[in-house]
Amino acid sequence: MEGARTIAPDELRASAAAARDARMADRDAAAPEHDDDDDDAGDADGDADAEMGGGGKRTRAADGSAAKPDFPRLKQQAGAASEHRIVLVPPHRMTPLKQNWMALYTPIVEQLKLDIRMNPRRRCVELRTSAHTMEAEVLQKAADFLKAFMLGFDVPDALALLRLDDLFVESFDVTDVKLLHGDHLGRAVGRVAGKDGKTKFAIENATRTRIVLADQKVHILGSVAHIRVARDAICALILGSPPGKVYNSMRTTAARLLQRF
Repeated sequence: MEGARTIAPDELRASAAAARDARMADRDAAAPEHDDDDDDAGDADGDADAEMGGGGKRTRAADGSAAKPDFPRLKQQAGAASEHRIVLVPPHRMTPLKQNWMALYTPIVEQLKLDIRMNPRRRCVELRTSAHTMEAEVLQKAADFLKAFMLGFDVPDALALLRLDDLFVESFDVTDVKLLHGDHLGRAVGRVAGKDGKTKFAIENATRTRIVLADQKVHILGSVAHIRVARDAICALILGSPPGKVYNSMRTTAARLLQRF
């Protein structure tokens, strides 16, 4: 058409840029102003998280390494409901329990500050936290102490579970190692015990553990590493290895453990 004016590309780009700048200015004017108080609150929250070891910040030691978290020991909460544990008494341990009741009762009540009673109708020992119980984990320690006694360990040996935190009890069946029946099973248990218990005592002294042979079951009390050495020796005897070879291998492994620690 006559009289129509053509628009140059430069003019189109300039008009588009001007429109874009106008829209951005309108958007900035409509946005709320930034509050400095929010920054202060955010900084305060960040500092609190850093002190508590939470949030996105990590506490650092003086040398720049990551510091280990320091949690307070769990204590009995005031007004909280008391916790209970029940330890069943096997029939063959009822008489030893009566004979050693005071030896079991004294450390649980006087040292751990727990309540204990015997329930003859249900044939079990009941434990309960009291108002004087200060630490929450002592209830489980007392239950482990009683369970070790019920398995056949002597009271002085079971008391080590209350004094030390790295002791455990591991149990397994002789038939779990090798499926034996009749006289073969009796001979396997006899190889573990030895004449007058000499083999069992040798394993206990070499590995610093305590072993109880109850029919087909074997119970071992000790640390994790020492239990592993004693278990390997007992399994080798069950499988039929000569006692001399087993003892030499066990003594070498036990000596290596003592040098490591």
